[in-house]
Amino acid sequence: MKQDIHPKNYRMVVFKDMSNGTTFLSRSTAHSSETIVWEEDGKEYPVIKLEISNTSHPFYTGKNVLVDTAGRIDKFKKRYEKKAK
Repeated sequence: MKQDIHPKNYRMVVFKDMSNGTTFLSRSTAHSSETIVWEEDGKEYPVIKLEISNTSHPFYTGKNVLVDTAGRIDKFKKRYEKKAK
């Protein structure tokens, strides 16, 4: 295996799911200029905003909710409606 290929500057970061407001604390090397106070220990951590996480993704929640931020589903349906006719 190659030596020294993994970053060594991991730090604690709060990830926030913007679709439902759920937050969780984990280690990451991702950069963020925003911070948030973690309610469990009162310390301030950098915050990384997520569009979707396991708490809001239909596969994990079991709910059949379509997550479509760019209109991809509509484009797909239109493309295959034309071919079916």
